[in-house]
Amino acid sequence: MDRLSRVLGLFFEPIRLNGTFFLFMYALGIVCTYAVVPDVKGAHAYSYAWQELFVDVYLLCVVLSLVPVRVRKWLRRLFYVIAYTLAIIDVYCFAKFDSTITPTMLLLVGETNGQEAGEFLASYLSFDLIFSELGWVLLVLAVHVLYNLLRRFYRKRECQKTILPGILSAFRCSKRARALAGIAVLFLFVYSASASWHNKVAYHRLMTYGNIGDVEHELTEKTHAVQYQPIYRLMFSIYANRLTAQQVGQLVKGIDSVQVDSCSYRSPHIVLIIGESFNRHHAQLYGYDKPNMPRQTARAKKGELIPYSDVVAPWNLTSFVFKHIFSLYTVGDKGDWCDYPLFPELFRKAGYHVTFLTNQFLPQAKEAVYDFSGGFFLNNPELSKAMFDTRNKQLYYFDEGMLKEYDRLKKHNTDHNLTIIHLKGMHVDYRTRCPKSKMHFKREEYERPGFNSREKQVMAYYDNAILYNDSIVDQIIQRFEDDDAIVLYVPDHGEECYEGNLHFFGRMHSTEVTARLAHAEFDIPFWIYCSHQYMVSHPELYHEVVKAKDRRFMTDALPHVLLYLAGISTKDYREDMNVLSDQYNESRPRILKHQVDYDQLEEPAAGSDIQQTKEWLK
Repeated sequence: MDRLSRVLGLFFEPIRLNGTFFLFMYALGIVCTYAVVPDVKGAHAYSYAWQELFVDVYLLCVVLSLVPVRVRKWLRRLFYVIAYTLAIIDVYCFAKFDSTITPTMLLLVGETNGQEAGEFLASYLSFDLIFSELGWVLLVLAVHVLYNLLRRFYRKRECQKTILPGILSAFRCSKRARALAGIAVLFLFVYSASASWHNKVAYHRLMTYGNIGDVEHELTEKTHAVQYQPIYRLMFSIYANRLTAQQVGQLVKGIDSVQVDSCSYRSPHIVLIIGESFNRHHAQLYGYDKPNMPRQTARAKKGELIPYSDVVAPWNLTSFVFKHIFSLYTVGDKGDWCDYPLFPELFRKAGYHVTFLTNQFLPQAKEAVYDFSGGFFLNNPELSKAMFDTRNKQLYYFDEGMLKEYDRLKKHNTDHNLTIIHLKGMHVDYRTRCPKSKMHFKREEYERPGFNSREKQVMAYYDNAILYNDSIVDQIIQRFEDDDAIVLYVPDHGEECYEGNLHFFGRMHSTEVTARLAHAEFDIPFWIYCSHQYMVSHPELYHEVVKAKDRRFMTDALPHVLLYLAGISTKDYREDMNVLSDQYNESRPRILKHQVDYDQLEEPAAGSDIQQTKEWLK
């Protein structure tokens, strides 16, 4: 019986030897979990935080109990410094910027010098932080400091009758008490480990991918890891930056090897508009029953805007699409996208003045992993310098801000220009993509049996976002309609918005790509506009644009079209990828997500695809 009591007591020993450490680190962890819960409807703390934190802190105590006492004291002090520092930084960032530690935040810190850091702290440190979420972290720290001061005070006076020398002194009384405590600890550990094991497995999976794209795709899974503590968020941020650094390094290494043999400047001004989340089947230009694209439709009727009928995106994730659109890599090529030149580099080397305006991909502390993954190569200083002559430094709530940016920067234009404008478009949430004063569609206009009032309101928001996007795109065209210019419009991917009888909007990143899903999330509008002067000056190009409008196309080959329009001759250009060329390979497989051939997808049996989707939604 004594042996059993000793064995059971061993489970309590790590906490007995590190009682103060266990108590305050657990309290700090709980505060960090709840302090960063957004104050929005439906937001909640990680459901298994109490259990997983118990496992984490207990295992730390186990490790500490295995080392000599002197080393243990120093290790505890070191961990205190790390834990409190990270907690203060993480919760401070949440209180000030509504964001915890992110890969972009870490990247920005790495690019900040001492003077900038000092100015930043001077601007944002204020007394009112004590009464924010950060106040709870500071309270735990203050109680911890006070406890240690009082314990030292009583020890010096050899007072043995106070509870301050050890909060858990009651358990030191007898072997039986320790055995009972050991049983309780063992039960709690087994229960907590089993309850939170799935998150540990998911975190291990997240941290073992070889590139940032796979990491991003993992985070679209419903079962992705919850990084519920600052230390996990920091580790992930370091890991994500390391992965992107590898691809950036490969791209930077290739800057000097980018070669242009010659350039005819066939098109003096090329404009590429990149939209967001545009389902082709929700576009008036393609037969949708709501007049949400009146301006572009009117231009198409005049014959100056040519809509292409069969264009798909290679992915339904913005960051993946951007890498395919900017790199001369096409799906099926050897190697990775970062092994190939980026098309703006070729334009700059050819003598074009390249302007890049984005309303999404600028580094900001609150940036999500998706934006970080999509924009890291665009924002790297060396790569940005190699690709762009001018670019914006400010984001706007609405896309009309991009018009102001272009008007401000157009003075830098030369005789040969490439202008790339990246809009927010219809990026979720749709309600915030159109000013209230410009909303036209109302939920009462949607006769969709089986859909409730809230769902119809989302439909109206989406169409209003498309209508607003139509006005922005048209104003971009107006800025070039008197020039010798050609404008291309392409969104990154499609979007679900209550297709058929499906009660869902957004994108299903982690389910099987079926014909129904491809129809909604990969079918995209794509058109080419030619100004009157361009049609007169380049009748053969205008004829080629019209001739190609019904060819099958996937946007990973877009850079080859742009190089052709510019007349750039380079070894990296491929005639068979240029949809305007008679040598274009229209039969090449259009592989979606590196998984399925779009043109081989078959319509599912009635109801089967919807049922599969419903299972995924559960």
